[in-house]
Amino acid sequence: MSFKLWGRYTSARSLKVILALAELGIEYQLIQASATMGPGGSVSKGNQAFGVVGTPEFQAMNPNGRIPTIDDDGFVLWESNTIVRYLGMKYNPTLFYGDDLYTFALAGRWLDFENNNIIPGQHIVATQLYRIPAEKRDPAKLTAACENLEKEFSKVENQLAKTEYIAGDQWTMGDIAMAIRVHRWHLSDIERPDMPNITRYYETIKKRPAFSVVADPAYHAEG
Repeated sequence: MSFKLWGRYTSARSLKVILALAELGIEYQLIQASATMGPGGSVSKGNQAFGVVGTPEFQAMNPNGRIPTIDDDGFVLWESNTIVRYLGMKYNPTLFYGDDLYTFALAGRWLDFENNNIIPGQHIVATQLYRIPAEKRDPAKLTAACENLEKEFSKVENQLAKTEYIAGDQWTMGDIAMAIRVHRWHLSDIERPDMPNITRYYETIKKRPAFSVVADPAYHAEG
């Protein structure tokens, strides 16, 4: 198999690449890799990590020692949103951004928004709810993260009041990142305000055939 992906199913960043590959119909080999997670969950709960990322071979590909990382027939790339952009540009520009510069920019903007505005809060929520033992959790941190997520998702709600999808009225690569984050937000055991546009969007996104590869709630209870 000429396409390899180093990642794990409980990594939202990995799931973005997995969803992109599913949308494109690309077969790949997944090598489970992580310094912090393993088959039993977080190492903070005494579980053994998948490993791989600390090896000299992996760090020669990705000096950060992180996932996801891909090898596409000898071309190595890391950083999840960069990988999503690359896959769209190489394999189906029309699907991923309408083969249009302006749509590419708008979709890419929401990829960056997801990385900068939503990931930090969801990382804290995942850590406080799932990754660490109950006695080590900090309710204040969880509350602050949830409040921040409400603020950031309100921006998504406002955008979706104007467009069917996150970057316009057609599905784009921006919806790969947003689909993962909206799905994870709905699955998290936290209180959420009513956001009808996000609810409508979520129901639409879930109907895409490719979404089934990332839908399993178990993928979102650790990462």
